[in-house]
Amino acid sequence: MGDLRSQPLLRSVLGGVLAGLAPGVAGPLAMLPALALLWSLGDRPRDAAFWGLFAVLISHRWILGLHPLTWMGLPAWSSLPVAFSLLLVCGIAAALLLLLWSLLARWCRSRDGSWRIGQVLLLAMVWGGAELLLEGSPLFWIGVGGSVLPLDRSLAGLARWLGSGGLATLQLIWGWGLWQLWLRRGRRRTGWLLSLMLAHALGALSLSPPPALSALRLGAWQPAIPTREKFSPERQRRFNAALSSALQQAQAMKVEALVAPEGALPSRWQPTNFGGVPLPLISGGFRWVRGQLRSSVVLARPDHAELEPLVDKHRLVPLGEWLPPLPAGFTRGLSAVGGLQPGDASRFVQAWPSPSAIAICYEISDGWALAKATSEGAEWLLTIANLDPYPPLLQRQFLALAQLRAIETGRDLLSVANTGPTALVSADGLVQRLMEPGSEAVAAADLQRRRGISGYSRIVGGWSWSSR
Repeated sequence: MGDLRSQPLLRSVLGGVLAGLAPGVAGPLAMLPALALLWSLGDRPRDAAFWGLFAVLISHRWILGLHPLTWMGLPAWSSLPVAFSLLLVCGIAAALLLLLWSLLARWCRSRDGSWRIGQVLLLAMVWGGAELLLEGSPLFWIGVGGSVLPLDRSLAGLARWLGSGGLATLQLIWGWGLWQLWLRRGRRRTGWLLSLMLAHALGALSLSPPPALSALRLGAWQPAIPTREKFSPERQRRFNAALSSALQQAQAMKVEALVAPEGALPSRWQPTNFGGVPLPLISGGFRWVRGQLRSSVVLARPDHAELEPLVDKHRLVPLGEWLPPLPAGFTRGLSAVGGLQPGDASRFVQAWPSPSAIAICYEISDGWALAKATSEGAEWLLTIANLDPYPPLLQRQFLALAQLRAIETGRDLLSVANTGPTALVSADGLVQRLMEPGSEAVAAADLQRRRGISGYSRIVGGWSWSSR
């Protein structure tokens, strides 16, 4: 006989590992059993905390790709401990959240130790609401709702009405149902299976996008510049030649504009210093605003001498981009750009070539902000990023979130990243990869402009609480 006291801990570890494998990889196939195991521990705060710890340690293991950090000034001996410490901090934060949720579950449960369906609904909705809050937080977040894709596009279709928080709530309820099936040895499984089938059918029907207005042909430049070499004098000298070549290739493709990734343009770069651009250039770059450095998306036009700012990055990575007011010795090696300041929270851009919503890097995880921009008139979505030096796992998670944002808003989305993913995601969540990850190339993408408002965007647009 095994030690029965160890079973809750084993269930928490197994559930956390399964939950960690779900985002960008196994989807609901791993998440639903993981949630069933969590419900079995719902009133055990310590074990629920371990579930959250292992879920994030596994799902966010790409953080270790920061190592080695010697290019940012950290000593070689401290690089791996710093990267692991960042991962551990994220895991501990998740553990604390799960502990709080479990305490609420313990308080909600009935006297006989079970949960009534109303209590289950409350706990699932609290989880879904918490995920919406975390999407707008400073840290990168991909939770239960975002784990549906890329595996289950039919189920993700419900996000057109419910958003990622609604997807999370549904999966929490199904996880509880799966746990009840196990307790009852499979009895009443018909209702559980029917609910799954009905949800997938409704989701598949919801994937139909709003009517298209017209096509917009854009070029995408994936420069594939290693972040560790980006600020080297040699790379800086070669940049203008690489950009000129990309613009010429894009011009030959007869695109309306070329899109470059996050941070592509150096600080204080201007078209006049470059000799002018042959076609419009939409690019990530840095700009100074009242003595503060910002990560931005800017527009260069052939007939304009100055860059036009489109949007500034609002959600900054703690330490990596935003630095606390500490002495330089304490922040050395934490930020490659020396500290940035956030811009306005709105992602809506009323500018050429047509109204759009723009997410810079991990702002793609904030579905609320993009849905709000869509309700304000955005006709297509753009996300630019630099995911180097992280491993391919982060690219898969990022592209899954891009799919979810396209489905939620009913808008075509163009993703342009330094090393990938560079892809066109249609409003129904279908992905067209424009080039291989890690390759330097220019490609053309034909996306559709749309104006019909999805149910979720309409709800977000009418919600008075818009200051998240």
